[in-house]
Amino acid sequence: MPYVATVLRVMIASPSDVPEARDAVEKAVHGWNDANARNKGVILQPWRWETSAVPVMGAHPQKLINAQGVDDSDIVFALFGGRLGSPTPDAISGTAEEVDRALELGKPVHLYFSTAPLPNDIDTAQLDALRAFKKGMQDRGLLGEFNNPEQLNHEVWKAIEHDIVALKLDSTPAAQSQPSGVDFLVQPHQEREVSGMNSKGAPRYTTKRWLDVSNTGSADAENVTFEAIHDGYMILFGSKEPTTIHKGQSRRLPVQYAAGGSDGARLRIRWTEGGEDKDCDFHVG
Repeated sequence: MPYVATVLRVMIASPSDVPEARDAVEKAVHGWNDANARNKGVILQPWRWETSAVPVMGAHPQKLINAQGVDDSDIVFALFGGRLGSPTPDAISGTAEEVDRALELGKPVHLYFSTAPLPNDIDTAQLDALRAFKKGMQDRGLLGEFNNPEQLNHEVWKAIEHDIVALKLDSTPAAQSQPSGVDFLVQPHQEREVSGMNSKGAPRYTTKRWLDVSNTGSADAENVTFEAIHDGYMILFGSKEPTTIHKGQSRRLPVQYAAGGSDGARLRIRWTEGGEDKDCDFHVG
């Protein structure tokens, strides 16, 4: 069924050493669309220069990327691993120039720095430049970190939710019309916490993961049960007894994903609405 939505362009910026992180952001954007586009009346369109930029002559490549990517984007995600990137005529690197331009234009900019182990053949000059850049950015806002694509997925969802509120998109016609009946919204979350110390006195970390299941509709959902589809990808914890999720209420479901990540994980929700039994599957990977 057609619906009215606001389309936001999301630019993904980074040097060349974090391709998996770039893919993770794009995957998170598509996942957010699958879960929220109709309900919130917002569609996110990822933009990456290597797949979205139009080849054209007439200026330095970075200026063309700025014009096609940064200027027309609504949200910018910038990712860094162990490199700052190649210099441009106007900045210390292309990604740094994109960040500065987006900030000057008043766009929401989210910077994330990888905490994953660096390769043995790391370019130390690039690493030093990146550390200096990061230090300078610390005085201009809050910086984020990620250790793996799964954690970055969570960070991207959190940033998107923040931006939609900040951009006041809840006033769109699609957002104003509350879905009739039961309407579930499923959002994955994770949080890293200290679980002890190793033999050298350094902290050990564990990651807690959960799903927030919200009833954003206009009716109560009774006899609600949850089931992990493809158990090899995700395990659900907690009570298996049926519950009621009233309109506007949420439930937290602790989960654990397979070692390979959450790809393919799906949640099946069954409930009773107006005396009729219903069910729906949600992709959470």
